[in-house]
Amino acid sequence: MTKTIFSLRKMKGHLEEDASVSYYLRMQPKEDEGADLTSSKFLKLNDFIGKDFALEFQGEIACIECGRAMKKSFNQGYCYPCFQTLAECDMCIMKPELCHYDEGTCRSEEFAEQHCEIEHSIYLSLTSGLKVGITRGYQEVSRWIDQGAVRAIRIASVKRRKDAGLVEVQLAKHVADKTNWRKMLKNEYEDCDLVALREEFQARIDDVLEEHAEGFDEDGYLVRGLRKATSDAVEIKYPVLEYPQKVKSFNFDKDPKVEGTLMGIKGQYLILDTGVINLRKFAGYSCSL
Repeated sequence: MTKTIFSLRKMKGHLEEDASVSYYLRMQPKEDEGADLTSSKFLKLNDFIGKDFALEFQGEIACIECGRAMKKSFNQGYCYPCFQTLAECDMCIMKPELCHYDEGTCRSEEFAEQHCEIEHSIYLSLTSGLKVGITRGYQEVSRWIDQGAVRAIRIASVKRRKDAGLVEVQLAKHVADKTNWRKMLKNEYEDCDLVALREEFQARIDDVLEEHAEGFDEDGYLVRGLRKATSDAVEIKYPVLEYPQKVKSFNFDKDPKVEGTLMGIKGQYLILDTGVINLRKFAGYSCSL
């Protein structure tokens, strides 16, 4: 079989009409955002499920932003200078409630206007259990796939990331905002009625924002930029032949070769009969397939 060498990136997950996920791996250094997933720029990984599979680290790591060679990556693929200076690596990306755009100290005003000062969704998802989260409105489904959710539902929309973060902090007092990745990979979760739970959490939001409930603005948003959602829950089915009973994690920094039978894909993890690997964690690593 031909060996292909490429710079690793997170997988792209596409939700099909039957609720199944098709996974694609980027095979070229520079991604054309407008490229069709069926083009030669992407490899459909679903086609390898049930087959022998090997991924080997070639010993080189390059920053996914500037291309600088490095010995260690930061924040899933960045060199240290980019990690220190890029807006997408700032602490407020992990903790949106700490956004400092209004203070005039954002690392990049352009980045903030494109990615933070836009509509965000607050949602409930079922991963290793029920969790609350936020994401940019246009990437809801992609976010749910990346975290391995089997079902998810939007609670509300807000006009900007900081407001979403402030609401999430309050809701996280009542439900987890983290996923147990081992349980997620074992497909262990307690089922629940997301529609009913959404009503409960919308009521919790009302309590938090009661003092600001002064009506609607011209865009139909409540004061403070919040609009309740009424959309249905989204079901997600992952291409997995068999879930592992015990989870062993591969690490390219300790063992450069990952091989075995590819049993499935969930979240950003490849599930082999020999162990699992989080591809997003090793973004920028030069690998052979």
